[in-house]
Amino acid sequence: MTGEMHTLLYELFMVEVEERERRSEHRSIKTAQFPYQKTLEDLTVAYLPPDGQKHIRELSTLSFIKEGRNVIFSGSPGTGKTHCAIGLGIEACMAGYKVWFTSVPSLINQLKEFRSERTLRSFELKFQKYDLVILDELGYISFDKEGAELLFSHLSLRSNGLSTIITTNLSFDRWNEVFHDPVLTAALTDRLTHRAYLLNMVGDSYRLKETLELTKM
Repeated sequence: MTGEMHTLLYELFMVEVEERERRSEHRSIKTAQFPYQKTLEDLTVAYLPPDGQKHIRELSTLSFIKEGRNVIFSGSPGTGKTHCAIGLGIEACMAGYKVWFTSVPSLINQLKEFRSERTLRSFELKFQKYDLVILDELGYISFDKEGAELLFSHLSLRSNGLSTIITTNLSFDRWNEVFHDPVLTAALTDRLTHRAYLLNMVGDSYRLKETLELTKM
């Protein structure tokens, strides 16, 4: 076999490998159930609050997943919390991690349904297999005692070296407004914040800055 043939076969092989990787990344992103796709490349870092600007590049290395650390984006609505979370989730999918995205209200509704259908244990096993779970919108609505206890028990399943990203519009001292149980709130906060990246996302609206920039064009 000639050298040219070897080169051609190698190039065809690499094209096939790259295509398989592309399909795998696409499946992972689809399975993660992001509400929309916004990558970190789409993010204008200068529009983020100072804490976001300071930590987003470090988080983009995904070392927090390897170290089993949580990330909590806490602050004003519209400051880029969900965009950052989805961007990190997509990066994780492309790096081969198993990711799942959901909102906190949606998760609690699902957990209640699984409990009533007696399929909660099956979901628990699945929940523990994700390398990264992204929970959006903690604090947008409060929930009852059953919902609070279900959320606590499932987040506790991930407290042993599995990463969770949470976005919330409430500071930690206001989480009791959602859980309505000081003891449970203190226990959950303690577990989630242990060794976690806590990003203060209080600031001007990212969306407004983006809109103002577009109007200049």
